Amino acid sequence: STWKHIKVLVMFAVVVAASFMFGSTNDEEEKPHLVTVSSDKRAMIPIPLDHPHAYLETAITGPFVPKIRLAGKNYSEYHTITATVIGRKNGSFVTNGDTMEMVVDHDYMETIKTTLEVSSTGSVSELYLAFDSVSSPGTPLSVKYEGLPPSAKYQELYAGLILLFVYILIIFELVHRTIAAMIGSLLALGTLSLLNKRPSLEQTVMWIDFETIGLLFGMMTLVGVFSNTGVFDWLALKSYKLAKGKIWPLMTLLCLFSGIVSAFLDNVTTILLLTPVSIRLCQVLNLDPTRVLMAEVVFSNIGGTATAVGDPPNVIIVSNKSIKDSGISFATFTLHMFIGIIFCMIAAYGLLRVMYRKLDLANVDPPEIAELKREVQVWRRTANRVPIVSAEQKVVRALLMQKMLDVEQKLRDQQASRRNVTSQWKDNLAELEQKYRITDRPLLIKSSIVLVVVIVFFFLHSIPDLHMGLGWIAILGGVWLLVLADVHDLENTLEKIEWATLLFFAALFVLMEALGELGLIELLGTQTADLIKSVPENHRLSVALISILWLSAIASSFIDNIPFTTAMIPIVVTLGNDPEVNLPLPPLVWALAMGACLGGNGTLIGASANVVCAGIAEQHGYPITFNMFFKIGFPMMLVTNAVAMVYLLICHSAIGWNSP
Repeated sequence: STWKHIKVLVMFAVVVAASFMFGSTNDEEEKPHLVTVSSDKRAMIPIPLDHPHAYLETAITGPFVPKIRLAGKNYSEYHTITATVIGRKNGSFVTNGDTMEMVVDHDYMETIKTTLEVSSTGSVSELYLAFDSVSSPGTPLSVKYEGLPPSAKYQELYAGLILLFVYILIIFELVHRTIAAMIGSLLALGTLSLLNKRPSLEQTVMWIDFETIGLLFGMMTLVGVFSNTGVFDWLALKSYKLAKGKIWPLMTLLCLFSGIVSAFLDNVTTILLLTPVSIRLCQVLNLDPTRVLMAEVVFSNIGGTATAVGDPPNVIIVSNKSIKDSGISFATFTLHMFIGIIFCMIAAYGLLRVMYRKLDLANVDPPEIAELKREVQVWRRTANRVPIVSAEQKVVRALLMQKMLDVEQKLRDQQASRRNVTSQWKDNLAELEQKYRITDRPLLIKSSIVLVVVIVFFFLHSIPDLHMGLGWIAILGGVWLLVLADVHDLENTLEKIEWATLLFFAALFVLMEALGELGLIELLGTQTADLIKSVPENHRLSVALISILWLSAIASSFIDNIPFTTAMIPIVVTLGNDPEVNLPLPPLVWALAMGACLGGNGTLIGASANVVCAGIAEQHGYPITFNMFFKIGFPMMLVTNAVAMVYLLICHSAIGWNSP
């Protein structure tokens, strides 16, 4: 009890401190400065000296060539614009900071963001951001800047410490993972505020990937209505009869099904549909659902790596214009990835058999005891969700608590009277068939029609004429089913939606984007690029494949792979297009995709499917902790990435299969 009070006080102190940090600066966005630069007209933007600026974070919009298109191109015929920090000293202008050069091409319109270091401002009376050009035509620019304090030099360190703190909260289960993500987001936003980089509310909301949130919400709604038909219980019974009580054949089928379906349907949707069936199946077979679910989600992440639609990082990669222009299409992406993933699946299954060989997958309790324990947790959670506002609500909550106490008493009676009684659960198949059957056939037909239509549209969403992403398709499918099923008890359906999971993703997206603003993700990418460039050319491709694969895998285990992949794509494209580096782009893309997707198995929050599976399992009374998943997922991540590394080295370094 004392430790709990101390923990609460510490967490509250951290939140309050972060809140004061966040409120220390305003979120008013700097209005852009509009200037025109020509050979005979230097543009100068005054920088106030009321606060000491050690750095200037600039965003310059104009007809500039994007960085990823500069590599390997000869732009000597184009003119450049130079941005320089200057100061007035003793009546004349002197350079007082960094200089940056930008290539102008009026076929482009690009915003270049960079940070310029400012020399000591104590010796100058005025400070300016100056723009010079050697070309006679005027070039219009839109310029925004923010002055940063000297502590901005260590912003990547602050980001790393915040991420470490969040993982300590999750690993040791000091708070719920959703609250841990919220605390981390607030700390990151507070740190940005102290560095004079506080984002506005609108910008913070834009950091949330609503495509993923919409996909989860829509599919959770579909599954919530679908579950009222009894189809999950019926499918569990059919699987039980098919397996004839044998555990490993059933486990093999579930893992294989999860991996194959995730290759063609995104892995989040696969887990949303498969998890309820698996839980009911485990209850029928008296198995521990957590072990089965962790195996399924691991194979779902592996299978989703095989195609361009199986995992969000792959969608981001194949949608990039520069990667498309290099000749990488859906077909070529799938061909190169699918072959390697087959070997990864084989290795993962072998490791699964080894890791589970000494584990008793059966529940430690007999089926009826395990079911009563789960029922107690469900009644307790339901009672705690009832608000105590009116007298009627107090009565309802009291009745639910009484029901929970009755079930607990029944549980105690069962435990006391049981003496090696043979379970009727598995022995009496007729009783199971009576208990697990379709309860609402009309609703099953309606739900099946809508679900099939939604899945078909998932396959067709990349068609140019279909202007809907996965999120919109899932949301519209949920609305269709709510109307078609004539749902009146909407509260019952909404209770089946994993709101804690949705809130976790929203907080996680904000946290990762804030860490990106602090430069953590970019630092990882640039350090990797510098390492690759420093290697002799005859070994450069091998080192590049190994570095990108393992950096992506390790980072995606601890950092959400969506913002990481987004930050890594320009670095990979630049490496692939730079003639001085002399690396083919396609193998680097395969390494990035394999590392980002397979790395999601490393931790519980490494991939969206992991979090969704854990949320559904927790709702059914089977919590999957960070440590439980880590013991299974992290070795899987290491082995599958090792296999992927060997595959990439053989195909691309040894054989030279480097064309798209």
